[in-house]
Amino acid sequence: MDEEFVDFSRPQPVIAEGAEGDRQFGEEGARLTYGSYLRVEQLLSQQVPETSPPAHDELLFIVIHQAYELWFKQLLHELEAARNAMEEGRLWWARHLLRRVGTIEDVLVHQIDILETMTPQDFLEFRHRLAPASGFQSVQFRELEFLSGHKDPGFLQRFKGLSAQERARLDRRLAEPTLWDAFVGVLARAGLPTGDDTEVSASLVTVARDRGTYGEIWELAEVLLEHDEQQAAWRARHVTMVERQIGTKSGTGGSSGAPYLRSRLPMRFYPLLWEMRGAL
Repeated sequence: MDEEFVDFSRPQPVIAEGAEGDRQFGEEGARLTYGSYLRVEQLLSQQVPETSPPAHDELLFIVIHQAYELWFKQLLHELEAARNAMEEGRLWWARHLLRRVGTIEDVLVHQIDILETMTPQDFLEFRHRLAPASGFQSVQFRELEFLSGHKDPGFLQRFKGLSAQERARLDRRLAEPTLWDAFVGVLARAGLPTGDDTEVSASLVTVARDRGTYGEIWELAEVLLEHDEQQAAWRARHVTMVERQIGTKSGTGGSSGAPYLRSRLPMRFYPLLWEMRGAL
């Protein structure tokens, strides 16, 4: 009886079936640690200030923008999967992923609160070292716009510093279907007209007025609209932060700065979803 007794007051190893049949995980497995799995040592070596001696807030600036790029990577992963799910008819999975996208985008908006703890004076201590780098050059952010439905081939001409790999990524996004393309395909498979924007608009009104028949499509349209709305919120919050930090100064990459960002505020990925509201 004593041999079978397990003292649950002491931590027990987590046991699960491994890929190779071994059943040792946690401390006894000794194959991975938290740090090695997440590559923490490599990750923490990537924050390299340009000023010498480093300006205090430069680390904050780098960490925030690297965090944005990590979230952009995750958003691309989720949006690509959501598009594929729509193409495959798995509308429930597409909705689930797009809800996750909205939650991540909410985090992106609130990260600006952290950046705004940096005063303009503190930013100016290292801003001169950023030129000609600029947020305009974020390839992943452009991929997000292209994949969402706003394809802008002119970006490839306006930005001359693209590497061959970055250019290939953007070319691929320009050539592949967007989330909107996939959604229009959902409408078509439901037997709704999609020949041009006028037909798509009429089909959207049909969906909105008959949720008993088209409930799944309506809910999918709503989470797409939330993605569009969250991106608009991020752009609005971003331009306000820029104006708070540098006023009307030009951007470090040569853009007009806040005026350029303000010119992008009216952009919408899915204008027909917004216009449909007026037709109800």
